Amino acid sequence: MKIVYFLAIALSMLLFGCNSKPSMQKYFVDHQEKPGFMVVDIAPSILNVNKAKLSAEQTKALASFTKMNILAYKLDSKNKVEFDQERKNVAEILKDTTNYQQLMKFGSGKNGASISYIGDENHIQEFLLYGCKSDNGFAVVRILGKDMNPADAMTMLSVLKSSNVDTKQLEALKGLMK
Repeated sequence: MKIVYFLAIALSMLLFGCNSKPSMQKYFVDHQEKPGFMVVDIAPSILNVNKAKLSAEQTKALASFTKMNILAYKLDSKNKVEFDQERKNVAEILKDTTNYQQLMKFGSGKNGASISYIGDENHIQEFLLYGCKSDNGFAVVRILGKDMNPADAMTMLSVLKSSNVDTKQLEALKGLMK
């Protein structure tokens, strides 16, 4: 009888002790199948780079990049109310300064973009790029990696310039660009 009692207590602590705070990862999972949302997962192979031509710094930056997830919501004449609510939900998640550290913010009001990260400045696990245009929609890009830092992000830009991007992985985003 004591074992059942202790198991019940342990199970209830596990269930109720879990952090139910919203996160961008949970938001992606909860919205990937909802109408109006589009999700694309992109592997590092999309860059299609000649690794032999990369500098040591570029090789390190590329090695720190694990994958990228994109979640987009396209605004149309029928979903204005839902769009406003979802935009507010994303903004609320990104306001959580215990998880997300904001690097930059552009624009104001309902139009703009921000770059945030999870981790500390020398061991970043995730960069979050958020952009919203009140007459078009919004997108959140999660760049996942291990031990990234802001310098790695800038170095990745130089890798992107020399890459031959495999556009097949981006096909799902075509509908958003119209």
